[in-house]
Amino acid sequence: MSWFWNAITKKYAAFSGRARRREFWFYHLFYFLIFFVIVLVVAMITGVLQGLAGQTTYDDQLGEALSGIWLLAFLIPSLAVAVRRLHDIGLSGWWMLIAFVPLLGNLTLTVMFLLDSQIGDNKYGPNPKEAASAVGPASP
Repeated sequence: MSWFWNAITKKYAAFSGRARRREFWFYHLFYFLIFFVIVLVVAMITGVLQGLAGQTTYDDQLGEALSGIWLLAFLIPSLAVAVRRLHDIGLSGWWMLIAFVPLLGNLTLTVMFLLDSQIGDNKYGPNPKEAASAVGPASP
């Protein structure tokens, strides 16, 4: 959860530097888990309200509004962590534009996000994996 919290507080719009695979994937894991919980809660509230009103059709306006707010609120930190992840493997953040290529673009980005960190420093900064291991194990 700390990866997600750091990305939305300390590094909300930080497009410089590098992000380890762990930071990238844990950010996205908690992003989707929280979004899933929100969708479930909205679906339950909508179901209860429909039951009280006696409606048989599903009105999705509340869900769409909350989904839109969620996506807009987390667009910048999601892009920032993705750009920092590309920096970690030695690529420019402009590689994010490959996502606009249908099917192949997202597949290529996913493979890039799975690659290991570039060893040592690169033009985007020091290797965060090496910096974390130099500090030593976290104390309880």
